[in-house]
Amino acid sequence: MSNTDKVFAGSIPKIYDEFLVPMIFAVYADDIARRVAARSPSALLEIAAGTGAVTRAVAAALPRGVRYVATDLNEPMLAVAAQRQADDDRIDWRQADAMALPFGDAEFDVVCCQFGAMFFPDRVKAYGDVKRVLKPDGAFIFNVWDRIEDNVLTHEATVALGKMFPDDPPRFMIRTPHGYCDKAVIRTDLERAGFRDISIETRSEISRAPSAERVAIALCQGTPLRSEIEARDASKLQAATDLVAEALRSRHGSGTVDGKIQAIVIEARP
Repeated sequence: MSNTDKVFAGSIPKIYDEFLVPMIFAVYADDIARRVAARSPSALLEIAAGTGAVTRAVAAALPRGVRYVATDLNEPMLAVAAQRQADDDRIDWRQADAMALPFGDAEFDVVCCQFGAMFFPDRVKAYGDVKRVLKPDGAFIFNVWDRIEDNVLTHEATVALGKMFPDDPPRFMIRTPHGYCDKAVIRTDLERAGFRDISIETRSEISRAPSAERVAIALCQGTPLRSEIEARDASKLQAATDLVAEALRSRHGSGTVDGKIQAIVIEARP
């Protein structure tokens, strides 16, 4: 993982929340919320909450009495999340490292995480800490992105950017968001951390955006892909965004853009 892969700063959190969340994250947030609510937790921990896509979905599905702690390592992302749900006093927003959770043993009925595990430097260590804070009959519910080839719009954008920078193509999307999709590896990592009851499934959905331009802005300016583009030539961010928009428009037309997205959803118990 590059040092810039975890940098969600500047204007990235706002663009991420406004453009990327409805495009690819919201539908999977609803799925996580359904799974969490089915377990009727009294104490819930969310790690890598980002700008709160899952937090909003889960909070809407749970009763008032639930203790809900939402954490993220990245303060600018968490600030957006907290602002979006400032009127929900059930939620305790905390900055926290997933590999060193600042909670006691067996505090939570459920730990959930949406598209965060790919960013953990040491996944076995992070999973081990999740197991530590879970109650003995608790559950860890999380998801990761599947192969980039099964996520059409992101794949097409990555191919287009490779043509702009042929000698050093930006590979953030391949390397990190879509770089942890081997189910056998995921299962082994969880088992090494002490989980025994593990279910893993593939879930396909459709991503929709009002235009190719909106997809291009979301991906090129609302993710750490932006840092990769600017590292190559800071003056070319808008040109790169326009190139991706044109590539998507040539394939999907000038109106609404649809594309397959695919994730892997995991439920694990000690």
